[in-house]
Amino acid sequence: MDGDEERFLRRAFELAGEARDAGDGPFGSLLVGPGGDVLAEDRNTTVTDDDITAHPELKLARRAARELDAGTAAGTTMYTSCEPCGMCAGALARSGLGRVVYALSSGQLRDLQPGGPVPVRSEGPYLYDEARQVVEGYVP
Repeated sequence: MDGDEERFLRRAFELAGEARDAGDGPFGSLLVGPGGDVLAEDRNTTVTDDDITAHPELKLARRAARELDAGTAAGTTMYTSCEPCGMCAGALARSGLGRVVYALSSGQLRDLQPGGPVPVRSEGPYLYDEARQVVEGYVP
């Protein structure tokens, strides 16, 4: 990790602090373009927006998918205070961003926030032959 990357992560921490000061979860992220310029930054607003999906990683992934051409998106790096959750990781994979750099891992976050979100029980797969008929051949 070089000095610029440390600076970008520290800015993510500042955004996380702003979120916490506003009563939201302490998470912040920024999107850096291929040339090293900050394209966008955001913080968690799940409480103030009354929206459980208002994670900074998801908001920036949506913005990148809407506003960046594929080549530019592929050359970007998102710097974020914590490892993206499953929801955000899925959005990032679909957004075409090139790379994510995070500070705290999900495990470290759980250790710092005992009593946090409990994973939903998941079951399956079921009815493969029927389910595949709807999906087979679809190319996004």
